Amino acid sequence: MVEPWIRNELARRYHRASDEGAKAIVSEPRAASVRYDAGTERIIVELTNGCQFVFPPQLVQGLAGAPSAALAKVTVTPTGWGLHWEDLDVDLSVPNLALGIFGTRAWMQVLGRRGGLCCSQAKARASRKNGRKGGRPPHASKLIHEGHEARKKRWTLRAPG
Repeated sequence: MVEPWIRNELARRYHRASDEGAKAIVSEPRAASVRYDAGTERIIVELTNGCQFVFPPQLVQGLAGAPSAALAKVTVTPTGWGLHWEDLDVDLSVPNLALGIFGTRAWMQVLGRRGGLCCSQAKARASRKNGRKGGRPPHASKLIHEGHEARKKRWTLRAPG
């Protein structure tokens, strides 16, 4: 037989979790519908608050390189907090997508490196401009360290007296 205090504690936790779930339904972004637009190569998510969220599948782990036919077979999970591709065996969190989280930490690091390698005309102009100014400015911690070293020299070079 279950002790009364255990039954009371379970009931209390159940009600608290139910209240938190109700708050989350109102406050967190949830998908009402989703579709893949092959013309723009974008996934379009309609949110329950009337907003739209659009993202390129090439940025998303598990969707990058997938054929259009497979990308078009996307469904919204019953809660609206997820997107599901049965053929690709991919499930994504709508709140994470809205925050720009498109995969695991390792996947996001690869995306970051890829972005850093990008060469655009604006990036090339900025690099040339910095080169004319003498190159990239030193990191602030290096400047602080150099200033500290200069102060130490000043103190050691003074004549006693």
